[in-house]
Amino acid sequence: MILAAGRGERMRPLSDTLPKPLLTVYGKPLIVHHLERLSRNGFKDVVINIAHLGYKIPEVLGDGTQWGLHITYSDEQATGALESAGGILKALPFLGNEFLVINGDIWCDYPVMPHIQLKRCLAHLIVVPNPSHNPEGDFALVHEHIVNNSTPRFTFSGIGYYRAELFEHLSPGSQPLAPLLRNAATNQRVSGVLYQGIWHDIGTPERLTALRASEYGTTDYRS
Repeated sequence: MILAAGRGERMRPLSDTLPKPLLTVYGKPLIVHHLERLSRNGFKDVVINIAHLGYKIPEVLGDGTQWGLHITYSDEQATGALESAGGILKALPFLGNEFLVINGDIWCDYPVMPHIQLKRCLAHLIVVPNPSHNPEGDFALVHEHIVNNSTPRFTFSGIGYYRAELFEHLSPGSQPLAPLLRNAATNQRVSGVLYQGIWHDIGTPERLTALRASEYGTTDYRS
């Protein structure tokens, strides 16, 4: 699942006329870079949730056949964006028991895999070194488990593998993901790994401009 429903307040005014995942980097919308990587790494079915200016995303992406994918749209336009956990809950009928979720507004070369061993965990998070805009981090990583209260702390990348069980007790509606993850981490049911490759959270016009001016556009990152 690619999360693409957010309003993108910090990205205004660019997000006033275009959903944030459709902003272009190196000649392609951010979300297309995700679709290409997912296809290369063996994914076949992708769910994308849409809300703010959401109709524009299917207009650009279609049904996914040009990437060898089948795209299903989870439509939140009538209710407004449901935040991450609420959006995942609404899409659960399309997702199965275990699935990958990736934020639509990040740029990375993380080598996504169709399957990962969750074992007894409810989630497996990819964390990254803290960027300048999040110096305190989000979670610690101890013996490959996500921990709330320890150091050093790292930033959640917006890439995670989940089991449907994590969301099934929720009531429909707008709900954030972080409290669910923190509760599951307290019970030692969230594993994780530190990724130190290329990763950028494209949350503001300034970060988008910086990425567009970086050297990555001259290199073919195909992981």
